Amino acid sequence: MANNSPALTGNSQPPHQAAAAAAQQQQQCGGGGATKPAVSGKQGNVLPLWGNEKTMNLNPMILTNILSSPYFKVQLYELKTYHEVVDEIYFKVTHVEPWEKGSRKTAGQTGMCGGVRGVGTGGIVSTAFCLLYKLFTLKLTRKQVMGLITHTDSPYIRALGFMYIRYTQPPTDLWDWFESFLDDEEFFTL
Repeated sequence: MANNSPALTGNSQPPHQAAAAAAQQQQQCGGGGATKPAVSGKQGNVLPLWGNEKTMNLNPMILTNILSSPYFKVQLYELKTYHEVVDEIYFKVTHVEPWEKGSRKTAGQTGMCGGVRGVGTGGIVSTAFCLLYKLFTLKLTRKQVMGLITHTDSPYIRALGFMYIRYTQPPTDLWDWFESFLDDEEFFTL
């Protein structure tokens, strides 16, 4: 939590009065209309986690398969830094589906188990989801998440950044994260 004491901010006004004065000054100086309110959880570099702080809000079957995956338990355990994980995404991720292609047996199943969307039957959890959960274990900062979603080397790095936001940030903040990227035309395969 940011410390907004007058001694640290160089302002003798309480924080709520300083914010009101800044908004009034912006309007007087032709600031272009209404100011956008500060969004919860978007101050500073620390990102709060929304929802379950142990499961990252993942489906229980996906999480179980991640935690029991040899890839997650052995190879990803060795990676200790954000940059090592980003490099691993660059070299290993080829799609962002939860299951490796061809690893789910869905023949003859209907409904949520029919292979259309749900996770009714497991398979081999994908590299992307293992790496997504590894990013979660690192407790990323705002700067690191921005680094993921603006990365220029791989659309999969960006995709995992957006997935990280989707699973860990408050639903009320999602529009603010995604809005400026809605017209993005970069292509990748699911």
